[in-house]
Amino acid sequence: MDWIELLKAAFLGVVEGITEWLPISSTGHMILVDEFMKLNVSENFWNMFLVVIQLGAIMAVVVIYWKQIFPFSFKKNEPLIKKDIFVMWFKVLVAIIPTMIIALPFDDLIEATFNNYVVVAVALIVYGVIFIVMENHNKHRKFTINDISQITYKTALFIGIFQVLAVIPGTSRSGSTIIGAMLMGTSRTVAAEFTFYLAIPVMFGASLLKLVKFGFVFTQMEIAIMVVGMAVAFLVSCAAIKFLMSYIKKYDFKAFGYYRIVLGILVLGYFWLFA
Repeated sequence: MDWIELLKAAFLGVVEGITEWLPISSTGHMILVDEFMKLNVSENFWNMFLVVIQLGAIMAVVVIYWKQIFPFSFKKNEPLIKKDIFVMWFKVLVAIIPTMIIALPFDDLIEATFNNYVVVAVALIVYGVIFIVMENHNKHRKFTINDISQITYKTALFIGIFQVLAVIPGTSRSGSTIIGAMLMGTSRTVAAEFTFYLAIPVMFGASLLKLVKFGFVFTQMEIAIMVVGMAVAFLVSCAAIKFLMSYIKKYDFKAFGYYRIVLGILVLGYFWLFA
């Protein structure tokens, strides 16, 4: 057992757990970390691991929001089916349609074309600027959607269209969907919460697709790396989700915008000087 590789996997789990839910791009950060600290694995395994490690992060959402997302009740004084939760899931399904139609067929092409530090850095900067501009616009704006139940199917579809933008590394899936939701008048907390729910089928589907392509044939070391990475991502995600929901009740997303811009500039500067 190579403990150095497991420590690397644990570190990647920390990066995934923090960046998956904050609007700063988990895949972008993982690609950047790989530039400095490479796992001793094949390229095919690495491309699969980048996606499958997200299963650990998504399980944090399932655990934290179980009561809000499980549509059945087995209590005596409650109906078996929770209709409001079923409706919410139908809206989530509507929101993932654009990704299924546009992103999935071109997954390999996108991965081969855009998984590099230049694309990540530019996306970090561009979306950082968008967050700042959007929050300046929202400064005196009153949000019209302050509860998940107020999201319409039209709004869900619009959010799903924005989610497609996240196929570009450095964009951030949560960042894209939050921007789309807020443009439709959704409050910060509802935008973040819907983003969490939307991630569940998207990440499970993407992970299954990657596993099928890889072939479900792993060495013991590869299994250990995945387990460690996902376990750490789960634990860190629990803390990151609670932090984000607490933070946005008091503050806006501009701090994340500034972080993205600074990081993007540093990345471009570093590789311009040393590449």
